[in-house]
Amino acid sequence: MSSSSAAPGRGDKGEAATARPPMREALVAAAFQLFLERGYEQTTVDDIVALAGVGRRSFFRYFPSKEDVVFPDHERCLADMTAFLAASDADAEPVRRVCDAARLVLRMYAENPSFSVQRYRLTKKVPGLRAYELSVVWRYERALAEYLRGRFTGRRDGTLRADVIAAAVVAAHNNALRSWLRSDGQGDASAAVDRALGYVQAAFGGTAGPPADERPEDVVVVVSRRGAPLWRVVQEIETTLARD
Repeated sequence: MSSSSAAPGRGDKGEAATARPPMREALVAAAFQLFLERGYEQTTVDDIVALAGVGRRSFFRYFPSKEDVVFPDHERCLADMTAFLAASDADAEPVRRVCDAARLVLRMYAENPSFSVQRYRLTKKVPGLRAYELSVVWRYERALAEYLRGRFTGRRDGTLRADVIAAAVVAAHNNALRSWLRSDGQGDASAAVDRALGYVQAAFGGTAGPPADERPEDVVVVVSRRGAPLWRVVQEIETTLARD
C-alpha cells in the first residue's frame, strides 16, 4: 500500500503526479543513479545530496555513511528479525523458528528485485562494500545464535549447537539468495531458499530434546559358556543385536 497512489484532483495542477518521493527513498535513488553513472568510489555524499536536492544534514539524518545508503533496509530487517524471535512461543521448534526468521531477509530482497540485483552487482565490484555486507551478515547470524542459545540453555553443548545451527542457516539462505541474484532476480527465490533451509532442518531439526551423547545408552548382556571360542561369542553378540 502507498499513500501516494491517489490521483490528483482538478485543482491540484498535477502536483501529486509529480510529487517527489520521500526523502530517504530519494537519497537512495540518487545515490544508485550516480553509482551506476560514475562508480561508487567516484561518488561523494555531496554529489548525492546535490542530485537529491537536499542538504548534507538531511543525508546524515538517514544514513551514518555512504556505505549505509547501499544497504538502506538492513537495520529495519534486523529489528524485525529480532522481534520475530523474541515473540516465539516457548514450545516453538527452534530450528524451524530460525529458518522462518531467515526468510524475513529474503522477503526484504524480493520486495524490489531490480534494486537487489543492482546492489549485488555493485557490492561485487567494491571491496569495501563487500566487507560492510559481511558485517551485516554477521549481525543476522548473531541474532539467530542468541535466540538458539536461549533455547538450548542448560545443555552441555548448547552454545556450540546454537552457533553451528545459526551459521548453517545463514550459509543455506545466502547460497540460495546469491544464486537468485546471479540470475538477475529470475525464478522463484522463495522456493530456492526453502529448499536450502530444508537441508538445515533435516540435519538439525528436533534438537530441542537431549542430544545423542546425553541419552541413556543401550546395554547388551550376552551369556556364553566358559571356554567358548571367540568366534562363537561374537556370533552370539551379533545374533542378540539383530533381534533388537
